[in-house]
Amino acid sequence: MFGARKLGKQQPSPYATTTDFCQIFETHMSRLYRLSFLLTGDEPTAEQCFLAGLQMAQEGNPIFNNWAEAWARRMIILDAIRVLHPQLIVDTSESFGRLAGDCATDRIEIAEIVKLPMFERFAFVMSVLEGYSDHECSLHLACTRAAVAAARVRALERIGRAAELRDKLVSIASAHKQQGTDSEAAVQLRLLTIMRASA
Repeated sequence: MFGARKLGKQQPSPYATTTDFCQIFETHMSRLYRLSFLLTGDEPTAEQCFLAGLQMAQEGNPIFNNWAEAWARRMIILDAIRVLHPQLIVDTSESFGRLAGDCATDRIEIAEIVKLPMFERFAFVMSVLEGYSDHECSLHLACTRAAVAAARVRALERIGRAAELRDKLVSIASAHKQQGTDSEAAVQLRLLTIMRASA
């Protein structure tokens, strides 16, 4: 009759739903939380940005399913920027990020990134780990592309120096263990010399 229509099989929506984003945040929880922690350097703030990223992803503009995971990471980055307001401060005395004493991971690489000054940390995580271009980073961080590039270089240099120092300390400790001839005081003196030279 006039009002009768056959309903065909509905095609799935090409856009990610709130359920899709919940699944993404659950499936990739470790990676997304690690991103949040690397940016914030602080567990409570990392949790806050993780949850806010989920909310922003669910309530924002429609996003294609294929882009949903990248969008989830983007929302975490944008919320971390909103919360922390990283500013370009070229000052070696700037406070470093805090690594919580009971942090779930004690991986040295993560610890070194978290200790970076805030602006350098954001530039490093966004450009090196997340693959954002200098132009994209500069737009999000409200600075020039040159400032992003310079901050990334400083971050890489700091991480490189920390890795060199760590290798030297491991080498000295191994030599001491094998030979057994150095006194504890002598080893401590050498370690102190290396640390002062690297400072």
